[in-house]
Amino acid sequence: MNLVNLESVSHAYGPKPLLSEVSLGVLAGERIGVVGRNGGGKTTLISLVAGAVKPDSGRVTHTRGLRVGFLAQRDLLDPAAAVRDIVLGDRPEHEWAGDQAVREILANLLGDIDLSARAGELSGGERRRTALAKLLIDEHDLIILDEPTNHLDIEAIAWLADHLSARKSALLVVTHDRWFLDAVSTRTWEVVDGRVERYEGGYAAYVLAKAERVRIAAVTEERRQNLMRKEIAWLRRGPPARTSKPKFRIEAAQALIANEPPARDTVELVKFASARLGKTVFDLEDVTLHAGGPAEGPLVLDRCTWQFGPGDRIGLIGVNGSGKSSVLRLLSSSVAPDSGRMVQGKTVKLAHLSQELMELDQNRRVLEVVEEVRKYVKVGKREWTASQLLERLGFKGDAQWKVIGDLSGGERRRLQFLRLIMDEPNVLLLDEPTNDLDIETLNELEDLLDGWPGTLLVVSHDRYFLERVADRCVALLGDGKLAFLPGGVDEYLQRRSQGAALTARAGSGATETAEPGQQAAAPVEASGLSAKEERDLRKELSRLERQLDKFGQREGTIHAKMAETGSDYAALASLDAELKQIAADKELVELEWLEIAERLGG
Repeated sequence: MNLVNLESVSHAYGPKPLLSEVSLGVLAGERIGVVGRNGGGKTTLISLVAGAVKPDSGRVTHTRGLRVGFLAQRDLLDPAAAVRDIVLGDRPEHEWAGDQAVREILANLLGDIDLSARAGELSGGERRRTALAKLLIDEHDLIILDEPTNHLDIEAIAWLADHLSARKSALLVVTHDRWFLDAVSTRTWEVVDGRVERYEGGYAAYVLAKAERVRIAAVTEERRQNLMRKEIAWLRRGPPARTSKPKFRIEAAQALIANEPPARDTVELVKFASARLGKTVFDLEDVTLHAGGPAEGPLVLDRCTWQFGPGDRIGLIGVNGSGKSSVLRLLSSSVAPDSGRMVQGKTVKLAHLSQELMELDQNRRVLEVVEEVRKYVKVGKREWTASQLLERLGFKGDAQWKVIGDLSGGERRRLQFLRLIMDEPNVLLLDEPTNDLDIETLNELEDLLDGWPGTLLVVSHDRYFLERVADRCVALLGDGKLAFLPGGVDEYLQRRSQGAALTARAGSGATETAEPGQQAAAPVEASGLSAKEERDLRKELSRLERQLDKFGQREGTIHAKMAETGSDYAALASLDAELKQIAADKELVELEWLEIAERLGG
C-alpha cells in the first residue's frame, strides 16, 4: 500500500528549480535513504513528502489517517519546557518507566541529560537528541528524518540504526553518513538536476548500480559515435555495406571494481612520508592529560606512552566528551600535558583542522584566500592548481568567486581544509572534517587524502569515512590509555558493550549467602566465570593488546626501512618476508584476543 504519492511535483526557491515533474511513492514498511549534493533539493523533497511544504505544482497525497513523524534540521523546542515534558508529554511515570522500549530510547539518547532541565539550557546537540527521542517514543506509520546522526557519537549511531531497522514503520532519511545509510535503507533516492533517480539497496548497492548506469551510458555513447563514423564513411563510399550489429555484454556490478587497485599505495605513501618526515613524528612518554588543564576536568590520558610514525593513518574513536579533541590539541601544542613528555619530530609541518571555523575577511573571495596561501600544490605525484582543488571540493565555476560572508557552514569548512592542504603540511590532524559535507564532496575529500603522503590522525563519528581513510583505529575507552583496535569500529563497539555489561553487573551487587557450615563459593559472574578467572582473562587480554601494539610499531618500522632501502631487491625481499611473518603472528594473537573477549562477553 502506498502511504504517500507525489504526482508531477515541481518546486523552486526563487529562480532555482529544485524538483521538476517528480512522480514517486512511499510504500508501507519501505526504508529509503535520500542522497544528493547540498542545496540539490533533498530537504525540499522530504518536506514535500511530510506535508510540511506545499508544491508549486503537482499533487502530494497521504493515505487516510497517516501518522507521520518528521525530524527537521531545525529543532523547534519550547525553551521554557522541561526535557521530560517535551519527550514524554503527559504520560504517567509508572507508564513510561515500565515500558522497556521507552527506557531504551531515553538511556541511549538522553542518558547524560537531566530530564528536569529546560530546553533553553541545552546545547545544540542535546536539543537535537531531545527532539529525536520525542519522535521515536511515539508510534508512526512513516518516519522522516533530516540528518538524524548530527551530534551523535558512533555508539549512538549504531544503536539508532538497530532501532530503526527493528521498527515496522516506513522510513525516509536524509543523511551524509554512508554507513548509516547502508545499515537502515533498502532503497536509495538520488536527487539530481531536478529529478529523483531510484536505486534498489543501500549506499553500497547504490554506488555499484550508479557505476553500472554510467558504464552503460558510456558504452551507448561510444556505440552511437562509432555508428556515426561508419555512416559517414559509407556515405563517402556509396551504397553502405551490410554489417553485423555489435554485441555488448552487461557485466554484474561487482565486475566494475574487480580490477580496481587499492585506494592507496601504502608502501609508496610511506616512502614519501619518510622522506619528508624522518623517523619521528610524535612520541608520547608517560603523558598525563586532563581535558580542562592540569588536574581539572575529565582525565583523558593517564601516564600514556604512544608513538605516531611517518605515514601512519589513524582514526581516533571515543564517546562524546572522552577527550579526542584534547588529544589533537595536545599534538598541535595548543595545550601542554599535565606531566610526562611529548616529543615532536624536527621535520614536522603540522596542520590542525579544528571544529571551530576560522575567521576570514568577510569581503574577500574564495579563490583569493586560497591562492594567498599557495597557487599550486602537489598531492602525491600530481600537481594541482588552487582552482582545480576548489572545484574538486565543490566550488565549481562562479562559486570560486563567492564572497566569504555569503558562504554556508559546510562551504567554510571546505575552504578551511583547502587552505590547510595548500600549505603542504606533512602531518594532518582532522577534527570532525565531514561536518556539513555532502556525499559527493566526501568522496572527493577521501580521494584527495588517498594521494596525500604524511601522518594523518582523524576524529570522526562518520564510520564510513573513518574506515575509508584510516589504516588503523585507536580508542579512548575511559581508562586513560590509547587502546589499539585491530578489529576497528566493530571491536570498539564490542568492547564498549562489554564494559557496560560489567558495570551493570558490578552495580547490581547481587551476592548469595552461604549456608551455615558451608564454605562460600567464589562468586560467579553472568559470563559463567569466577571473579578470579575473569581477572586472569583480563590480564591476558591486556598482555595481548600490548603485543598487538608492538606488532603495529614493528610493521611501521619495517615500512620505513623498505622506503629507505630503495632498489636493493634482496633487502626488500627480506623485509617483505619479515612483514608477512609479523602479519601471520599478528593474526594468531588477534584470534586469541577475540576468543578471550568472547568468553568475557559471556
